[in-house]
Amino acid sequence: MSDVSLLDAATFAGRHALAIYGALLILVAGSAWVVSRALLPDRGPVRARPEPLSPVSLLLRLGAGFAFIVGGALLFAEIAEALHADHTLGQLDEAFIVAMIDRVPDLALQAFYVLTLFGNRETLVALGLIVAIGLVALRRRGLALGWSLALLGNAALNPTLKLVFERARPVHPTQWLTEQGFSFPSGHSSGSVVAMGMLAYLAVRLLPRRWHTPAWIVAAALAFSVGASRVFLRVHFPSDVLAGFASGGAWLTVSIVSIELARWARRRRGARQASAVEFTR
Repeated sequence: MSDVSLLDAATFAGRHALAIYGALLILVAGSAWVVSRALLPDRGPVRARPEPLSPVSLLLRLGAGFAFIVGGALLFAEIAEALHADHTLGQLDEAFIVAMIDRVPDLALQAFYVLTLFGNRETLVALGLIVAIGLVALRRRGLALGWSLALLGNAALNPTLKLVFERARPVHPTQWLTEQGFSFPSGHSSGSVVAMGMLAYLAVRLLPRRWHTPAWIVAAALAFSVGASRVFLRVHFPSDVLAGFASGGAWLTVSIVSIELARWARRRRGARQASAVEFTR
């Protein structure tokens, strides 16, 4: 496809950004439902102490996690390479943003301004502290540590990537919001993916099974909407948000897989110790 055709497609997408957002939101929510049904534990009665993961179950989850890590890394690498290889991606981003101007009603922009607050640094810091304190109070120190490291790791990763690429922000901000600093990748997008994804994971670990799938759907929809809000408010290009989703998704997967491995190892060790005690009786 020629550059002219790509620019026409980006312009068309910008003019219909709200409709595309709605369609993608439905796709994201539906995908979260499908993935949750495939990967989450069965929906039998809730046990006071869940059984250790079987090796097959663990391998399936690790395989899915590996696929997410590789996919996210490849997507991020492709976007980063495109930014440096030529100016086509930048032109497409700009065409999308310009075409979107005056196409999105103020009421929608106000709604996206509210949504973007969920990804603010202050919001994530407050959320991180509240959840960590709550987990410690519940005597789930391992989960508290995993939650904290997931958020702190992304908080260190995203600014580092911004300094590496040093991409300027769009020059067409809305009246609702202006931002300083570099643009690529979107910190709100990666932060919301990590925070909402970890909350969904905690829901699976701590809540009755009937809440697991709804938690995944809400988390995916909210993370996607926070990222989309950055484009609608014109403080990020679409590729910034897509790269933020990729880096955040990869780090989220690393965090959850690490917790699952630690959980599996601890329970296997406990099972071996119990067997040894039973053997010596």
